[in-house]
Amino acid sequence: MKAVIFAGGFGTRLSEETALRPKPMVEVAGRPILWHVMKIYARHGITDFVVLGGYKIEVIRQYFLSYTQIMSDFTIDLATGDILWRRGAAEPWRVTVLDTGPDTMTGGRLKRAREVIGEETFCLTYGDGVSDIDITALIAFHRAKGKTCTVTAVAPPGRFGVLGLSPDGAEVIAFREKEQGDVGLINAGFFVCEAGVFDVIDGDSQPFEQEPMNRLVERGQLAAFHHKGFWQAVDTVRDKQVMEAVCAKGAPWLD
Repeated sequence: MKAVIFAGGFGTRLSEETALRPKPMVEVAGRPILWHVMKIYARHGITDFVVLGGYKIEVIRQYFLSYTQIMSDFTIDLATGDILWRRGAAEPWRVTVLDTGPDTMTGGRLKRAREVIGEETFCLTYGDGVSDIDITALIAFHRAKGKTCTVTAVAPPGRFGVLGLSPDGAEVIAFREKEQGDVGLINAGFFVCEAGVFDVIDGDSQPFEQEPMNRLVERGQLAAFHHKGFWQAVDTVRDKQVMEAVCAKGAPWLD
């Protein structure tokens, strides 16, 4: 099964980093976020990746083209240029990098990749969100439901304190940290899709999260897999700091 990863957006909310690279290539714990996403899938035996690039795709291309060299020890004879490659640490992955255009929306990016993805079931996610999700269980759930698409639903991490106010709204009478139950569930990515998903996408200008997903809902073809564990989207510098702390403690996909 292939894992398809959106990696072509501008990442404007993390402009401190994305002026020079696409957001999935921003480093956390010394590795691009994209690499962390791929490790999540690799833990469950999915090692065939399709990266949907766009903005600054050359950074993604160069990373994977030079991956083996970057991760390997070597001896070089500077006089002759001969190189003896020694211990390597390359991942056993197959990676396809596609240029789906700098301004294409997520739906259009996915539809442009139809020929490479093929007609079989595939995984789909964003290149800036990580989780300890059980991909094996997600795929099993998708197959059991028999829908065109399954989306992972999570409660967003709490970020702000919740105020209890007096009837006139002028006095704080209670305060607590926001809990996950204070808001509804959100799209966390980590989809599983059938090839029929391509048929609900019109073209380049469509975000996958709008008309295409609404069409799936209208047809009763969108299932929801509930994940109650860790999930984090890296949208801001603060999010990046959270991820650094998680990796420092030993993120499960780094095992």
